Formats: sequence, structure tokens, C-alpha cells
Amino acid sequence: MSELQLTHLTYCGANLPPAQIIFGPELTVIYGTSNTGKSFVVKSIEYMLGGADLAMVPEGVGYTQILLGLLMPDGSPLTLLRAPDSNSIFLYHADLRDFVMDTPDASVTAVHNARSRNSLSIHLLRALGLDEVLIRKNEAGGTRPLALSDLLHLSLVTENRMVGDVPPVLRTGTATTRTAELSVMRFLLTGEGDPALDTGLNAGQRRVHKGQIQLLDQLVLDLSSKLVTQENERHLRDRLIRIRTALDEQSAPLRQVNESHREAVDSRMETARELAALDERLTEVSDLLGRFKLLEAQYRSDLERLAMVNEAGSILGYFKVGTCPFCGAEREHQQPSHRVDETTQLHAAVEAEAAKTTALLADLLPTIADLDREQTALINRRVEAQSDIGVWDQIIADLEGGIAALRSDLEELAEERSVVERELELQARIAELDDKKSRLVGEGAVATPRPTQHIPTATVGDFDSILQETLNAWQVPAADHAEYDQYYAEIRAGGRKRLECGKGMRAVLHSAFTTALARFCMDRDLHHLGFVVLDSPVVTYRDPEPDDVELTSTVVDRFYKDMLSFPGQAIIVENGDPPTKVLSEAVTYHFTGTASGRAGFFPSSVH
Repeated sequence: MSELQLTHLTYCGANLPPAQIIFGPELTVIYGTSNTGKSFVVKSIEYMLGGADLAMVPEGVGYTQILLGLLMPDGSPLTLLRAPDSNSIFLYHADLRDFVMDTPDASVTAVHNARSRNSLSIHLLRALGLDEVLIRKNEAGGTRPLALSDLLHLSLVTENRMVGDVPPVLRTGTATTRTAELSVMRFLLTGEGDPALDTGLNAGQRRVHKGQIQLLDQLVLDLSSKLVTQENERHLRDRLIRIRTALDEQSAPLRQVNESHREAVDSRMETARELAALDERLTEVSDLLGRFKLLEAQYRSDLERLAMVNEAGSILGYFKVGTCPFCGAEREHQQPSHRVDETTQLHAAVEAEAAKTTALLADLLPTIADLDREQTALINRRVEAQSDIGVWDQIIADLEGGIAALRSDLEELAEERSVVERELELQARIAELDDKKSRLVGEGAVATPRPTQHIPTATVGDFDSILQETLNAWQVPAADHAEYDQYYAEIRAGGRKRLECGKGMRAVLHSAFTTALARFCMDRDLHHLGFVVLDSPVVTYRDPEPDDVELTSTVVDRFYKDMLSFPGQAIIVENGDPPTKVLSEAVTYHFTGTASGRAGFFPSSVH
């Protein structure tokens, strides 16, 4: 499906250095000190894509051109040029990143006007293949063309909207735009726009009214035969709430047992690692003991030989006749005390060597004793570790049995929930057909307005799965059973509406909804702008609010890890530093607010 890609945002002014951010094709992270222009970047992107106004910051004084670079669906570059406080946008079919003096290729207005074909919205939607899409604008069934702003708020989320009370699917939260906003969500999830409202039926069409009504009656009968209960919609919804409550209640023990299982597995792994280290050390100690005991035996053997040599020398010294056994001198060359002197020298040499060997042996014996003690301690601890592993194996086996039992109960509740949801979907379809029939009967030749904006339950379920997978990937606490409630246009997680959560959880749920919607559309080749821009998606720096869920650093780390695999283009603006892996794999900008590094979006030397 056709998508857009942002390439750069540049502010230019005469005789001023440009202020520029170049966006990567995948993940770009802008982080750092507050009041350095991070949120201003997001607001500038929104302004360049048709936003009504832009509050210029003091550092931007003197910058008269704002450039936003795009890659169009066909891969060609497009540069949008807009001045502050101007409704005119100039288009250049080139990648321009400095002060522009050339004549534009075209000029469009920033304000979408269905009666005019000369707006930025029409130009970009035409490139995306969406210029003919109609969405419903009121309950009577009237339609209007899709506008770029209908899609932009689902891809670009400012900080105020990130933590605001308005549900993510709604742009304004007012009753007058609610129908259109829900219709846009239906279009994104199903790929189907709304048909234009006919002005009336001709005479030939009136003749087929009877057949249409009969067909509708037959469809209602067929659907009614598939109902397995006579409960009305209100009772079914109450029953669904009770089932979800029971699921939540039974999920808590399962989570606890799963946590105990995880801790037991971690403990067993830790003990196994310790056992491996013990085995390695035992091998080293045994090898050293073998070597040192051989050395001890060598020392003792040397001492025995030296004693024997000393004794033999003394004995030889008593012989008075013949060649000297020590130096080999003949009798005529020997002095009277020759043999005594030689014996004395041999004795002295032997004693010196024996003293040296004895000293070495004395140093070696304590080391051998220490190694013997260490070997005994290691063997004892190894036996204990092997016993501990056996205990952990039994604990793990018992916990796995408990998990299986708890999951069996949950599966029964989940099956019952599926039955109720199928019943509700059938009843909604029957009500839709009944409404269509009543309009045909009552209005005759007047065209039938679209009776409902119902999104098939299966489609919503698929989207809910992506939303839950996103929250699970981020390891968001207390966010089970996440879902989009199309009847209230609200996000629910952990049994609570997003509106009922604190600011931190509202921001995380809004971010998860936006990224999950993009993944859903991209994975299924449905229409989407192709990028997301999130301002403060994980606001862990905020103080916890009443009844809020504390968001740990794990959520932040897992959020960034998941965004590294985002299928489209993602631009993240945050105060906190991203993990090291993100700094090495993503395009990052660190605004320091000081003279060190990049102070902010605008060059610090301008003013």
C-alpha cells in the first residue's frame, strides 16, 4: 500500500544558519532537556501537513521559511515550503534543504476544502490513492471526502493529546465530528469507505423494493436461527462484563503462579550455573593437587638422596689409601688432610641443598593443605547444589501442574466469552438488517442512509490482538485484555478505560494504540500514512498520579526495543535518554540545553 516518508524538517532565514532535523527511514529519537524545542519539532510537522497555526518560539524569530521533506509513494522527493502564519504552501519536486529562492512547481492551500482541488490534503491523498474515499459525516448517512487531517491525528500525537482525556480514535472529542472520526477508524481497519448517499430511487428500483424486503426478512430469519440464546443485547453485554470480570479475577492467580514459576526457573538456572562453576573449580583444584603432590614427592625423594649422599661421603672419608673418591687426585698429589677437607666440603654442599629443598617443601605443604580443604568444601557444596536442583525441579513440576489447571478454567471462560461475542455480533447484524428494512418500508423511493458504522467483531478482535501484543512487548503492568471499544470509541486495558487511568498509563495506551493501528494496517496492506510521530509516549518522569500504574524503566527499554522493529517510520520525542542499543541503531538527536553538544533545535549562536 502507498505510504509517505518524512525526510527532514528545516527552518531557514536570510543570513541565519538553518535549524534542521534529518529523519531516518526507520526510527528517529529526539531526546534531552526540556524547553529545547523537541515538542516544537512535532508541532512543526503537524503545521507543515496542514495544521491551522503554529506558535513560534522566541528562538525562531528571523526564520521565514519552513521546509518539510517528503518521499512520495512512488519514491520521488517533494519539499513543502510554508511561512509562519501563512495558509499557502509551495511545492517543489526536489529535495531542498536550504534557503529557497527558486520558483515553486505548484502552490496549494493548507486548508482542506472539499469544493477545491487545490489543497495540500487533496494533493497528498491523490498520491496515496485516497482522493476518492468518502466517509460518513452524520447519523443521517451523509458523506464527505476523506481529508488528510482525518488520518494525521492517528499518526502524529502531540504531548497534550498523548495524555489528554479524548480517546485516541477521536480528533476533537466533540459530538459534531464523532461520526466522521469513527468512520475513519472503520475505513482504516476494514479498507472500506462509505458509499455516497443516493438522492432517490427511480420507478424501476421501486418495483424491486418488495423483493429487497423479502430478502432482508430471509436474512434475518437465517441469522436468528444461529442464535443460541434468547437474551437481549443488554443482558448479553452484562453477561460479557461478568465474564471479563471473572477472567480478570482468575487471571491474577495465574499471573502469580506464572511469576512463581519464572522465579523457580530462574533459581534453578542460577543453581545450575553455580554447579557448573563448582565443577570447573573442582577440576582446577584436583589438577593442582595432583601436580603439587607430585612436587612434594619429588622434594622428599631429593631430601632422601641428599641424606644418602651425605652419609656416603662421611663413610668414604675414612678410607686413607688410594685415589681420592671426591676429586680424583692420586695419592702422591694429596695433602695430609685432603680427604677430611673434601668430606667437609661435600657435607656443607649437601646440607645447603637439603636446607633449600626443605624450605621449598615447607612452603608447598600449606598450599596443599589449603587445596585439600577447598576440595572438600567444593565437593560438599556440589552435593548441596545437586540436591537443590532436584528440589527446584519438583517445585517447577508442581507449578506447571497448577498452571495447567488454571489455564483450563480460563479457557472455559474464554470460550463462553466467544459465544457471547458471537451472539452480540449476530444481534448487531440483525438490528442492522431490521433498520435497513424499516427504512425501505418507511421511505419508499428515498435513498436509504447507511444504518450503522459497525466494524465486524472479527476485525476488531484482530486489532485487539495487535494492541495486546504491543502492550505485552512493552511489558506494561496491569494491561491485560486490551481492546478497542467501538461503541464508546475508547481503549480499555486491565479492566479500565483509558480515561480512568493516570497520565502515565494514558500516554502508554495512546502510544500503543497508534503503533498497533499502524502495524495492523501495514501488515494487512491497508491504507496508512506510513509513519508515526509520538511526543512523550512513555512519560515515566511524571510523578505517579492517584490510581495510576507505575511505569518502570523496563517499559521504557522494551518500548524502544519494540520500536526498533516497527515496520514503518517512527519519530519519538522524549525527555529521558533512550537505551544504549537505540543510540547505536537509530538516528538520534540529543538536545542538551547547554553549550555542550547541540543545545536545541535552533542553533544556540543565533540570538
